Amino acid sequence: MRYIAGVDIGNSTTEVCIGELGTGEKINFVSGTSCPTTGTKGTVANIHAIKSALKAAMSKIGREISDLSLIRLNEAAPVIGDTAMETLTETIITDSSMIGHNPSTPAGVGQAVGEILRFGEEKKAEAGKPYIVAVPGQYPYEAVAEITNRIAEHLDIVGMILQADEAVLVENRLKKKIPIVDEVARIDKLPGGVMAAIEVAPPGQTIRMLSNPYGIATLLKLNAEETRVITPIAKSLIGKRSAVVLKTPGGNVRENVLPAGEIYLKAEREGSVNIDDGAEKIMKAVSEAGEIYDVIGQPDTNIGHMFENIRNGMRALDETTEEIHITDLLAVDTMAPVLISGALAGETCLEKAVGVAAMVKTNKLPMQKIAERLKADLGVEVVVAGVEAVMASLGALTTPGVTVPMAILDMGGGSTDAALISEDGRVTITHQAGAGELVSMLIQTELGLSDRHVAEQMKKYPLAKVESLFHMRMENGQITFVEDSIDPRFYGRVVMLSDQGMIRIEEEIPMEKIVQVRREAKQKVFITNAIRALNKVAPEHNLKKIPNVVLVGGSAEDFEIPEMLMEEFSKYGIVCGRGNIRGLEGPRNAVATGLVLLSLS
Repeated sequence: MRYIAGVDIGNSTTEVCIGELGTGEKINFVSGTSCPTTGTKGTVANIHAIKSALKAAMSKIGREISDLSLIRLNEAAPVIGDTAMETLTETIITDSSMIGHNPSTPAGVGQAVGEILRFGEEKKAEAGKPYIVAVPGQYPYEAVAEITNRIAEHLDIVGMILQADEAVLVENRLKKKIPIVDEVARIDKLPGGVMAAIEVAPPGQTIRMLSNPYGIATLLKLNAEETRVITPIAKSLIGKRSAVVLKTPGGNVRENVLPAGEIYLKAEREGSVNIDDGAEKIMKAVSEAGEIYDVIGQPDTNIGHMFENIRNGMRALDETTEEIHITDLLAVDTMAPVLISGALAGETCLEKAVGVAAMVKTNKLPMQKIAERLKADLGVEVVVAGVEAVMASLGALTTPGVTVPMAILDMGGGSTDAALISEDGRVTITHQAGAGELVSMLIQTELGLSDRHVAEQMKKYPLAKVESLFHMRMENGQITFVEDSIDPRFYGRVVMLSDQGMIRIEEEIPMEKIVQVRREAKQKVFITNAIRALNKVAPEHNLKKIPNVVLVGGSAEDFEIPEMLMEEFSKYGIVCGRGNIRGLEGPRNAVATGLVLLSLS
């Protein structure tokens, strides 16, 4: 009786299956587990996770790792994702410039145009000229209101800009109601004596003039060239409740443009495509290239820097790596917030971008080194035994109700593998870049999140809005009531409904926006990659000749991706559903199970 372990090293998790090979060469599956992958997939840093997973799996059956006769590892190719901007225009705010701001707690309603007057410098002001008062944070709101009421008797005060978060408190005490914009942290940078325009929208509405370049031009009397260069500021203020835009003399705005660059495909049919052409044309070029040997970015461009960073990252992970090739990529269109440098409050504007997942291969994957290190550390025979897609196919066949011919989609964190098993046992496979990690990157980029972990959670869990201490509105519109009162910390907030309970989203992002971005990111990555992968393995590249598809891998556990794919595949008459490996693991553990089954061949 021998114990054999199959180990699947994934981008996110490392999975183990333990099989007992008894008399008659029959496999009895006795244990299985998973743990987070340590390091980048396919590097020696994976060893820590492999040991942990093996120890946990063997302890379930009261055995030690030393009781194993053989450990089989999958061939793991690392997949690295990055974002390439399709257009990247950085507007530098200099001493003579235009700036925008978006506070969230304004007061008053309306628009105002006037000259900036520093608080305390009223003696420099002239009667009959409109002024917008700029108040540093050291002044208490009572004093600000009292002094403003006094100077407003002989000066035309049309608006106010506060450093503190006290617009409502000041506005309540003013005799003359004016629009007030607060939370301008760098108010000391405001130059006195320059023209400014402020706008506060009515409750439930958004600003109209300052989110429109021609509106800014109207208020600040700009010429055509000045109107062109303030467009990023107008875009950054779309959908905001309030804003302030300043114009200092000269209008000196410097633009620094980094070209997006071209992608050069070294392949059966070599070609090139510009990032500016967008994801659709990039993927068309990739499809027409045939087998890809390497992908290179144009030097001194955005995409060139991105591919070079990927290669440098791989060299840093594995010093023995000499030649590094990018053998596949997935490009998807998205929107990314671009920082307007020099603005008062870190304003950004959304620019069109291209998200890219690239598959990196070296001349020799470091899997053999991992196997040798494990053998030395554990004293157990370790072999690199199988291609992921083939092993996943073997594992998927243990799903109840499945038979050949059959296709599988193995959707992990970094890659999407597809395989087709024909009735006579032949297997056709493809291995493609792009899966769950690219979805997380797109969510983080488009929502402007600072933490990738939050984007990961947004990808995994459905949302709800807590509308009282006893009910919440789900993202599908359903109202759910609870028996025990909800923690007051969640009141009025958007929350994620995880298995462990509610997770509060700290960012002020509408629930509908998060749902839209999340679903679009999953469709862009998984629908695109699933069709692309199955087209490669289908007979005569015709999807209608595939009878059924089994979904496996970590992303197949997602609460909405399988349904998206089922809906898409129904157009081709394909039966599609989540796998249930060995009748108990769900869609996970397919590759590890396949590695154990390899012992029977």
